[in-house]
Amino acid sequence: MQLRPYQQAAVDAVYRHLRDRDDNPCVVIPTAGGKTPILATIVRDAICSWQGRVLILSHVRELLQQAVDKITTIFPDCDIGVYSSGLNSRETQKQCIVAGIQSVYRRASELGKFDLVIVDEAHLIPINGEGMYRKFLAEMKAINPIVRVIGLTATPYRMSTGTICAPDNILNEVCFEVGIKELMRDGYLCKLRSKSTRHVIDTDGLHIRGGEFVDSEAEELMDRKELVESACAEIAGYARDRKSVLVFCCGVKHAKNVLAELRKFSDSAEAVFGDTLPGFREECLENFKGGKIKYLVNVGVLTTGFDAPNVDCVVLLRPTASPGLYYQMVGRGFRLHPDKPDCLVLDFGGNIVRHGPVDCIRAENRDNGRKKGEALGKTCPRCQETIAINAGICPCCGHVFSPAKKKPAHDQEPSNAPVISGEVTEEEYEVQSVRFSVHEKRDAPPDAPKTVRIDYRINMVQSFSEWICPEHSGYVRRKFVEWWREHASGGVPPSTAAEAVWLANEGAVKLPTHITVRSVAGEKFLRISGRRYAPETQLPEPETDEIPF
Repeated sequence: MQLRPYQQAAVDAVYRHLRDRDDNPCVVIPTAGGKTPILATIVRDAICSWQGRVLILSHVRELLQQAVDKITTIFPDCDIGVYSSGLNSRETQKQCIVAGIQSVYRRASELGKFDLVIVDEAHLIPINGEGMYRKFLAEMKAINPIVRVIGLTATPYRMSTGTICAPDNILNEVCFEVGIKELMRDGYLCKLRSKSTRHVIDTDGLHIRGGEFVDSEAEELMDRKELVESACAEIAGYARDRKSVLVFCCGVKHAKNVLAELRKFSDSAEAVFGDTLPGFREECLENFKGGKIKYLVNVGVLTTGFDAPNVDCVVLLRPTASPGLYYQMVGRGFRLHPDKPDCLVLDFGGNIVRHGPVDCIRAENRDNGRKKGEALGKTCPRCQETIAINAGICPCCGHVFSPAKKKPAHDQEPSNAPVISGEVTEEEYEVQSVRFSVHEKRDAPPDAPKTVRIDYRINMVQSFSEWICPEHSGYVRRKFVEWWREHASGGVPPSTAAEAVWLANEGAVKLPTHITVRSVAGEKFLRISGRRYAPETQLPEPETDEIPF
């Protein structure tokens, strides 16, 4: 097997580190970037060139089998064995052993001396404390004090403690790293697209336990009936032309409700959970990979180790405080497939905004469990402008912000960011109907300025909105006047929202046949950036000069 250029560079970096230093290196390769060929090449060279004995550790049965298959492809004569209760094999005498950490962490002495230990998904090695990996590797070092450890991972950080590589850790330095955008550019990973969903949930009230939102609280937040219904309708709209949609939920009850709602839009939907019977689970996964199931709903069982290259839409119907889990969920769409030009990411949990672009995640050292840094901006919920974080009134539409609530100690308000850094998408939609209405802020005093809400209906489940503000003063009023002169038939721009709605309904405003919607992934709101009209659209004059109010 011919290694890709970056895979060969990774192998060379490992050997250089092992020659020049006496500590342990880590290789960082994105999900679907091909860590296993690197692992297999190192195994072959260690056995053939250095007469060493190699142990490979992982925690997922599928990864163990992948390692065996890839090693035997690259190194057909390898004396390889498997130690895993899940695979019903307990071989101990082979020159290369592939082992499940759950099966061997108390049995280092049974396996004997190894010269090299390779840990796949190395971010699971805890920084401190005991844990299965630390316990096993300590015993292995007692058997052979000069054993070397190599880590392979896509995410070299842990939520609770930050980076996994440090002088006092088991893994000490990242010796090679290649980025997601680089591999996408070179055609080794599938490109991602994202859409800003209209139903992003406020997670301020959630508590964190063990580096993650409390499961029961997250499920209660996300499993509200109206949210499940509206989110599933939005999923069905966006994923209309997608073939294989992987949906991540907060809990079994939530997932069952999501499944029931999705089945209203498609009879090709199933769900798998941790306690799903093995036979049914395998059947569902095979049918999903084979294109017989469109929507596959799951609760935390299809992240690490799940390989379905046909996934062309990933839906995050759960918030996560873990950047690693966020990455693993999105990463299910990285794999290339001949039938998918890209993978669409729909985030209903605010994860893109919380953690930033998936290609730029960086762990920070933690101070009492809180991530350092502060927000640089916020989004106006009325007009979707990004404005200064400390602004009390939106300078574009006049929206008045409520006094900021004190955030829980675990929370940080990151700047808005797309799922891949720099990504901005614009998409044109045909407009079915347009509705103008007077909009009043809830609990506003009677004399508060009112706005005009314009709803562009696209289809049964989709509509987009914008607001114009005739009753405001200053800059906001000037913005309205500019809008009115561009879209209306002329005359003096109205001074009240009611007058503007009446004139619009009388035909004073031309109605577009198509609108262009600008989406910045990670921002909560969409923006209408363009309109297209029927040829030679004529604006009728109002039938009367009298306005009935």
